[in-house]
Amino acid sequence: MASKFRLALIQLYVEKFRPNNLARASRLIAQAASNGAAVVVLPEFFTCWCDPKYFIENKEQLDGPTNRMLSQAARDNRVFLFGGTFPEAIPDSEMLYNTCQIFNPRGDLVGMFRKLHLFDVDLGPRMKITESEMMVPGKSLTVVDTGFCRTGFGVCVDLRYPELARLYAKRGVDLMTYMGGFSLTTGPHHLQVLQRARAIDNQIYVANVGPASNHDAPYVTYGHSAVADPWGRIIGETGSDEDIVYADIDLDLIADTRTRLPVDHMRRDDLFETRDLTEEQT
Repeated sequence: MASKFRLALIQLYVEKFRPNNLARASRLIAQAASNGAAVVVLPEFFTCWCDPKYFIENKEQLDGPTNRMLSQAARDNRVFLFGGTFPEAIPDSEMLYNTCQIFNPRGDLVGMFRKLHLFDVDLGPRMKITESEMMVPGKSLTVVDTGFCRTGFGVCVDLRYPELARLYAKRGVDLMTYMGGFSLTTGPHHLQVLQRARAIDNQIYVANVGPASNHDAPYVTYGHSAVADPWGRIIGETGSDEDIVYADIDLDLIADTRTRLPVDHMRRDDLFETRDLTEEQT
């Protein structure tokens, strides 16, 4: 396994219409690959505006237009592509999944993740969100071995749960990838703090990529996609506009950090533990 590779986070400016977003994402994937990225990540809900009306208008099956674009883009550019998320239609139901598909450089689908935690909050005027009214949570963790690293996945509010990142770390992931459209209310105060904490907790790389801010959209996302290293340092970041964040990942830093600060060796497993119930049920 190579110890170094380039990661690219595409902070896409999401428009109202899916065909425009797919075309825009395809162009930026090619741009990232031309700049040496071996792994490319798209944001949460990159196919449509983050709003129930647009979720319903743009819902699709797993083999729909988003799947086809992502597969072709991964193949054409010879990259591992973590395909952001889209509203996945559930057969015989009005409910939806928030779904990410992962493709290898041959364009093969090698993994899929559905958002685990639903965002049901009341944060004041214009910020009452109840995802559980139309979304169904996923039921499993997803780990993909790219050949560059083992990667675990989360979406948006999944970042708030240290237990989830801990379970992934126990499965041996080197990189946690969160696709999250944090809001202008929570993003400035919570996003980077949570990201750095998950990196420090588990001594792994943590990436978060959200859509660029679009003030014409019903829900305005914060942007500020970034990558934190195992020491908790931000090694790549951007602001609120459309951009590509590049980070050169050095997996040797994980071992070095754990040698210098052996948190797991000092852990009091006799007093507490984080159990992976999904593995116990299989």
